[in-house]
Amino acid sequence: MAASPSSSTAASANIVLAIFEKKTNTVDMYRPLRNYVAYHYSEREAQNVEDDLQTLKQLRYEIERHLDPSLPARRDVLQTYFKSLCLVETRFPISPDPDHVNALTFVWFDAFKPKQKASQQNIHLEKAAVLFNLGAVYSQIGCSYDRNTVDGRRQASHAFIAAAGSFAFLRDNASMKASVGNSTTVDLSVECAGMLEKLMLAQAQECVFENTIAKGSTPGVCAKISRQVGIYYEEALAALNVAPLSQHFEKSWIVHVQLKAALFYAEACYRYGLELHDKEEIAEEISRLRSAVNVLTEAKKSSKGAAVQILDAIGKLEANINRNLERAVKENDRVYLMRVPSPSSLAPIPSFSMVKPMAMNEVLDASKEKMFASLVPDSSAKALSRYTEMVDDVIRTQAEKLQQASELTRVRLKEMELPDSILALEGNFTLPTSLKEDVEAVQISGGPAGLEAELQQLKDLRRVNQELLVQTEELLQKEAREDSQFRSQFGTKWTRPQSSTLTKNLQDRLNRFAGNLKQAAESDGRIERSVREHLALMSILDARPIESALPSLARPIMSFDQNEDAIVGSLKQSLRQLETLGAQRAGLEDMLKDMKRKDDILPKLMTSTGSYDDLFKKELAKYDHICDEIAQNIEAQEQLLLQIQAQNDEFSAIFNLEDYKASREKAYKQIEAAIAKFREIKDNINEGLKFYVTLQDAITNVKQQSNDFVMTRNIQCREMIEDVQRQLAGLSFQDKNAGASFNSNYPSVGSQNQRASTQTDPRPQAPYYQPVEQPPVAPYGHHAPPPYGGPAHHQPPPPYHIPPSSTAPYPPPQVHQQPPGNHEYGQPAYPGWRGPYYNAQAQQPGSVPRPPYTIPSPYPPPHQSGYYKQQ
Repeated sequence: MAASPSSSTAASANIVLAIFEKKTNTVDMYRPLRNYVAYHYSEREAQNVEDDLQTLKQLRYEIERHLDPSLPARRDVLQTYFKSLCLVETRFPISPDPDHVNALTFVWFDAFKPKQKASQQNIHLEKAAVLFNLGAVYSQIGCSYDRNTVDGRRQASHAFIAAAGSFAFLRDNASMKASVGNSTTVDLSVECAGMLEKLMLAQAQECVFENTIAKGSTPGVCAKISRQVGIYYEEALAALNVAPLSQHFEKSWIVHVQLKAALFYAEACYRYGLELHDKEEIAEEISRLRSAVNVLTEAKKSSKGAAVQILDAIGKLEANINRNLERAVKENDRVYLMRVPSPSSLAPIPSFSMVKPMAMNEVLDASKEKMFASLVPDSSAKALSRYTEMVDDVIRTQAEKLQQASELTRVRLKEMELPDSILALEGNFTLPTSLKEDVEAVQISGGPAGLEAELQQLKDLRRVNQELLVQTEELLQKEAREDSQFRSQFGTKWTRPQSSTLTKNLQDRLNRFAGNLKQAAESDGRIERSVREHLALMSILDARPIESALPSLARPIMSFDQNEDAIVGSLKQSLRQLETLGAQRAGLEDMLKDMKRKDDILPKLMTSTGSYDDLFKKELAKYDHICDEIAQNIEAQEQLLLQIQAQNDEFSAIFNLEDYKASREKAYKQIEAAIAKFREIKDNINEGLKFYVTLQDAITNVKQQSNDFVMTRNIQCREMIEDVQRQLAGLSFQDKNAGASFNSNYPSVGSQNQRASTQTDPRPQAPYYQPVEQPPVAPYGHHAPPPYGGPAHHQPPPPYHIPPSSTAPYPPPQVHQQPPGNHEYGQPAYPGWRGPYYNAQAQQPGSVPRPPYTIPSPYPPPHQSGYYKQQ
């Protein structure tokens, strides 16, 4: 009867090893480090790091004294102190060099031979010793759990895994540096750290094996896990049997590891034999069991000093193996009659590792610590600048790839006129942006339908100007008739100058205004004709929306296979996929920028003791996955564009896209021509409106001057009538020079003389009219037109010809009246037909043109004058 698996040796073999910590001498780190900061930085900086130095001092004191007996607390102190040492290493060079911190000497004793010690003036020995003690504390934590329970064995396994990770970190990062020089100890060597790593892994795997047995797993699984326990012990034993460890550890260490290796090899053979028996592979079972018996027998020969529990476990296991071996031999002799192979010819028992060293990089990462953060060595700053340049180069390269991919998509789609063709088929086509903006501007301004109202406004303004001109002429003619009547009545006694001699300048200007109005009316007529002639062309601009006036892409009238919908659907789906790729590119670029924004490796640089190049390579690797996604996106887009090209070719052939493009371009040109003609007419109308407003101001000014002139003449007329009446009645005798003086008081319009009156009449005298030159309105030709209403002696030049003029539109008031042949009111109202319709000069800054339909006068009509009442 085979031994039951439950009678395993797991419980009785549950003996594991713990590592004791290294001892050290007291050292004062506070004073040397503070002196270094004060000397190389400043006293103020030394005060700023005072708290950090005190914290470091306290941590070293706890390392020396073991103030808290709790193992987890001891573990935390060691981890914190190690991270502090990493920060010290990058900021405080500790060595015998005079410029370094040379007053610090660290002393540590060997953990396995306490009489041996190492003494060094560098931080490496201190860091290596702390790592060793961290692994030792983890091993002690593992031994402290109750391994008779499933949960206790699980926790113990985790602790041994952490211990293995600590010794592995020591081997890879600190052992070589701490071994430099004459003063060193074996326990910190690479060989010892590697052996302790394997020992801790063996004990962690052993805990897993015990839990596997407790769960009742199959013999095959148990055999694999047990074999791996044996392999770990065998690797530790191999390290213990060679220099420098062979003469450094006590014999009990080697015996313990040797027995454990043999025990778990035999356990694997025993479990594997159970599986072979179930498969009726009796010959191999016999060979495996014999091999296990031989190994146990050989191990017991050197078991002096071994733990009793291990020897008991070996005895129980050996009994189980012999019982199963005896049964297998009997069955083979009676039933199977198989040839038993030699153990050396068998394949190794399969193994399976359930543990691996804990990664201590994150546990011991000091990059997030704030201690001594204000101290930044120059080497770290330069390294950070170099790394930043490398990151910027990566991002710039990838961003250029993304932009090129997006630009390629835009160009290829434009060449294929996508998605415009699809939109046109669905009736959602829109004009090109620039053309649509031009059409919207036309429609906002009123469009062609609003031109009639603006033409009517031109007519109204022309009528207002004509009425103003007629009113002014009638005013001057009335005054001239009254003057002629009194001259006929009084004969030679009516000695003042005739009105025609005084109003010649005013009449000349009115005649020119009349000529301007005549030519303006002709230009208005041409504008009206242009509107009528091109109204049909411009009517397309009144379509709302403008796209309703465009041709549409229609489906073919006849189709043989009725697959139009499938073609359109596949093309639309490809375009959506292309849009998705574009959105992904935008997201990838944002991810790159966000990663760079969060990428701060200065703390890691400050704690790094190795090559900066290795750190840069590691840190830049985190950008690799985004770079790979960008490359995949671009490659997918290239394939998709080829697919879209083929689909679009098929779409164009079925829907006769070339004819549609031709009709669409024709519609575009029609819209562009309509916009150009509308703008031309609109500009001409605006010029006309500007001209009429300016001319209205000029005529109003002349009318005001005429009112002033008539008012002054009326006052003079009343005074002369009174003088003549006194002369006829013999009631007044005048000085001989009075006539001459009287006659000299009638200046022509525009003169600057004043009347020197010698009258003794106490009534206030109105000042004689002093005209002020106003801004002229440009005539319509090079020469002054004939008098208003008179015959023209020559054909006027074309109304749209623009004569050159260098004079300001509004000359200063003191300038005398220019000869009639010059342009007094700016450029001609209507320049050449192919140029702007109107080109009147703008108002002077600060002047506000009068409303075009009101004609206010600063003077009341003659019959409302306060000092003149019509006789």
